[in-house]
Amino acid sequence: MKARHDLAVVGAGPAGMAGATLAAEFGIDTLVLDEQETPGGQIYRAVEQPGLADLAPLGAEYRRGIELALAFRRSSAELAGGAVVWQIRSDRTISITRAGEGKEVAADHVLLATGAMERPFPIPGWTLPGVMTAGAAQTLMKSAGMVAEDGVVLAGSGPLLFQLAGQYLHAGVRPAAIVETTPRGNYWRAAPHLPSAWSAGGYLEKGLALLRAIKASGVPFHRGATGLRVHGDARASELEFQSRGKTERVETPLLLIHQGVVPNPNLAMATGIAHDWDARQLYWRPATDPWGGTNMEGIALAGDGAGIGGAIAAEHSGRLAALEIARRLGRITEGERDERATAERAALREQQRARPFLDALYRPADAMRRPQNDATLACRCEEVTAGEIRRQARLGLTNLNSLKSQSRCGMGPCQGRLCMLTATELMAEVHGVDPAKIGPFRLRPPARPVDLTAIMDFDDGTIPPEAALPKEPAAPGAKP
Repeated sequence: MKARHDLAVVGAGPAGMAGATLAAEFGIDTLVLDEQETPGGQIYRAVEQPGLADLAPLGAEYRRGIELALAFRRSSAELAGGAVVWQIRSDRTISITRAGEGKEVAADHVLLATGAMERPFPIPGWTLPGVMTAGAAQTLMKSAGMVAEDGVVLAGSGPLLFQLAGQYLHAGVRPAAIVETTPRGNYWRAAPHLPSAWSAGGYLEKGLALLRAIKASGVPFHRGATGLRVHGDARASELEFQSRGKTERVETPLLLIHQGVVPNPNLAMATGIAHDWDARQLYWRPATDPWGGTNMEGIALAGDGAGIGGAIAAEHSGRLAALEIARRLGRITEGERDERATAERAALREQQRARPFLDALYRPADAMRRPQNDATLACRCEEVTAGEIRRQARLGLTNLNSLKSQSRCGMGPCQGRLCMLTATELMAEVHGVDPAKIGPFRLRPPARPVDLTAIMDFDDGTIPPEAALPKEPAAPGAKP
């Protein structure tokens, strides 16, 4: 890993691999930084691991990552695995920790492909042991071939919930129940977008086939569930909810929850990239141009980190960003960029045709995003409740940064990733304003928890070692 590169890509998921591979084709000296040792990201995690790539329950979509990884490995792009990026300065100097040591690399251009994370699901009891996200369970399946035992309950909304249920059934695991929280009114709101979604590359056909398989399995399926609450003392033991006017209770040793994914925001925000509130997808979206460019010179975004579109859409956005970077570096002309971009943009539009339907259908219920029970924890790290956030807003706080200073909400190890959206909407609800007026947390580096010894490894030459600490004046009469 050299000290300077033409391009540094942060994230080796579909957007990062596709963008880096194309950039390398143009002779661009490309370095890819990822926390995992191997490429794949979250969606294609462990795709190179022998045996797991052929694991039948993961399906054909997972195998698509094999081709991406092979092309990436054949390219001249360099992968620095096990690298945690915690700061990117405006001059595109990147601070990382790797193998317990602090390191810095610089690049003429940076492409952030940091992907998505699961949306918070703040219901009573969601912090109990025995409650995990569906994405975490899928990660265990991909990385270690581990699946839950019979009796697991899946609760929430969104395609990933049903995908995991299908994968579990294929692996021989029978869930005790699937508890879907999609509001019934969403079906009517999604209906106008159905024709466009139906023609979007067989996406809906695959979904319907999956739902038929789940129904045929005989697993209890509860639709339109509300009022979810997890019970348990030392750990989760039961899920309570309302469905069809009745209170239902399902015993379970493991509850997997999910209500969609959102961009993973911390590194982009800490880098200074501007974000806007996306009223359709209900999250803070980075402000980008058609090539992924941002307000930070030389820093671009691609993939789900720039807006949720799915793995295949992420590939195309990664290549589009790489084309513009190649133009900026003088490797291709503007005309060559536009010619190569034509097919990528057409493929990207094809992938995005189903988004309005999916966004309307799987829009999380208000009560799932904004806890109705004031005792529900909104900030897991600092144990700040929904009621405390509402109380602070009623006292006159109007933005998340003032809330942080008064309540410590957003000051824990996750640095706001698991509470920012909840806190934004709770404060907007109290004041009766659009969430855009509340604003996100003002994040600062380090974007990830980092060992102080790694920071101490740096010597950028700005402070001479002998002047790093102020010297105490010698006491009268003291010997030198």
